[in-house]
Amino acid sequence: MLYPMSSKVVELKRRLENFMDRHIYPNEERFYREAEELGPWKVYPVVEELKPLARAEGLWNLFLPDSRHGAGLSNLEYAPLCEVMGRSHLAPEVFNCSAPDTGNMEVLERYGTEKDKERWLKPLLAGEIRSCFAMTEPAVASSDATNIESSIVRDGDSYVINGRKWYTTNATDPRCKICIFMGKSDPDNPDRHKQQSMILVPMDSPGIEVKRPLPVFGFYGVPDRASEVIFTNVRVPRENMLLGEGRGFEIAQGRLGPGRIHHCMRLIGLAERTLEKMCRRVRSRVAFGKPVSEQTVTQERIAEARIMIEQARLLTLNAAQAMDTVGNKVARTEIAMIKVAVPNMACQIIDWAIQAHGGGGTSNDFGLTQAYATARLLRLADGPDEVHRNQIARLELKKYSNA
Repeated sequence: MLYPMSSKVVELKRRLENFMDRHIYPNEERFYREAEELGPWKVYPVVEELKPLARAEGLWNLFLPDSRHGAGLSNLEYAPLCEVMGRSHLAPEVFNCSAPDTGNMEVLERYGTEKDKERWLKPLLAGEIRSCFAMTEPAVASSDATNIESSIVRDGDSYVINGRKWYTTNATDPRCKICIFMGKSDPDNPDRHKQQSMILVPMDSPGIEVKRPLPVFGFYGVPDRASEVIFTNVRVPRENMLLGEGRGFEIAQGRLGPGRIHHCMRLIGLAERTLEKMCRRVRSRVAFGKPVSEQTVTQERIAEARIMIEQARLLTLNAAQAMDTVGNKVARTEIAMIKVAVPNMACQIIDWAIQAHGGGGTSNDFGLTQAYATARLLRLADGPDEVHRNQIARLELKKYSNA
């Protein structure tokens, strides 16, 4: 293997796969049913029932490199475990490894005060509460985050926050207690990347209205509790500012690097699961006198899917290793490449699987529509394809600036 797993990771992966077989896959149908029947404003009982089991087996906070609270794994070590969890929409939260809580916990660990850690990080690590991340806005093209118009204004010992956010994941969850909010604290700064700050906003603060849940291709709550949130004259203490005024982009880059790796590894797991479903389906169906699996077009698609998954995995493991060895900033090309390649790969394979399932593939019975919603969403989340492609091209062209 080009990226061999340590004995520790091999053992964790074995235990994780065993847990998935015993508890996750058998409960997926119930999970989707609860998500549909209860909607995005409720807690899904199946998730809460499985969390203590995962924690009791030591499969908890695996994403966190801090060994005091997590497994103490590097990005490269965590990658194959994240892939296993990505095989099911139910799994990540059960193991306390779901977005945006993972990124928010890392931000609190790095930049929060001891008071912040006690109040917010500790219950997040225990899976007792959830959090949200408010960055994207409906009124501007948020692919350019310097466009963000929400305001964070100093007023004595407080900051006053105003803004309209959407695709704020988790905000409709009744356990969502804390928001990391990005807005402009210095709109006149000539450096557009120092106009923004991030600040902690308790979700029970006066002036916060969770306006509505947002469906992703008609799904509420799965794969994402996307929400629209209005902040009107929300007042929080001065000490809630993270790292300092004008350092929002700095925090965002530190937060989004690992998050993109996590998204991509989960998508690889989802693509693997989808290919399995496709292969089982075409072997069991007969059309025009022979199994669908013997149709040349089917075989070509299966072959291409296997090639694409292996390419995506190697590219993602390479990015993970680069992040571990040279850091997120130096590894920005590798991170940008996987953020383009992996969601596009997953979208294509899921599309082929839908085709192989016939009309049933467009229903919710096989988990393919939910899978496609996830993959398609991730061509936009954490930066759209176009932004990452532009960055890759600029960095490539820079190599020839003196040519």
